[in-house]
Amino acid sequence: MSININEDNLKHGLLGLVIAIVEIIGDALKHQALRRMEGGSLNDEEIERLGRALEEIDIAIDQLKGEQGITETVKNVRDGLDDLVDDVLDQMTNPVRRPKRNSGSGKILQVGPSNRANPERWVREESKKKRGG
Repeated sequence: MSININEDNLKHGLLGLVIAIVEIIGDALKHQALRRMEGGSLNDEEIERLGRALEEIDIAIDQLKGEQGITETVKNVRDGLDDLVDDVLDQMTNPVRRPKRNSGSGKILQVGPSNRANPERWVREESKKKRGG
């Protein structure tokens, strides 16, 4: 059995992932630059240079995305990563919503938002549904 991989799709997806990561790093740099500006550790000339450099990076990335036709791919990667980070942060900040194990099946059941007040009850109800009761 052979695997049929479309080389163009592979390159397209990989480039989209790399550009998404570069954009995320750029966002982190912008955030750090803003913190340094607000903290007063940059003089006016440094602020101007930093602003120009960050703008040039944005222009170069946008140009590359347009030339390679990966604007939508990068957006999808970023959206997926944003969703993943949101889910992780939500589970860290809302421990009641963390997955609970159903003692009968060993499967992990995700507690839904409407059941935050009583997750054990939700697990029992879901378990009954699965057993047909």
